Amino acid sequence: MLAWHLLEQRQEETVSERPEPIRKAFRMKVHPGHEAEYERRHRPIWSELENVLRSHGVSRYSIFLDPATQDLFAYAEIEDEQRWNAIAKTEVCRRWWRYMREVMPSAADDSPISSELREVFRL
Repeated sequence: MLAWHLLEQRQEETVSERPEPIRKAFRMKVHPGHEAEYERRHRPIWSELENVLRSHGVSRYSIFLDPATQDLFAYAEIEDEQRWNAIAKTEVCRRWWRYMREVMPSAADDSPISSELREVFRL
C-alpha cells in the first residue's frame, strides 16, 4: 500500500513539474477536389516523419478539414519554438513537403502556405 501511494505521488510530481506545452494553431488549404487524397496521405503519415516531429518536441498534432472551404486547421502542442522551427530544416520534412505540394498550395520551397492563428480563448 505504501509503495502504491509513493508511486502515485511520484507520478503527480512528474506531471506537475513538466512545463505547459506551447500551443500552435495555423490554417492551410487543400486544392479543391484533393481532399480525399490529402486525407489518404495522412493515414498514416510516414513513421520517419512522426519520429522527427516527436524528437523535436511535438507532443500533439491534429489537422481538421472544412470540406465546404477546403480550409485546414492545424493544432500542435510543442515544447520549444526553436525545435519546432528546426523541423523545416530536416530532410524528411522537406521530402514530405514535396510529396504534398500537388494537393495543397505551396511556397517556392515547397512548404505549405499557412497563416498562424492567435489564441483568443482557452478554458
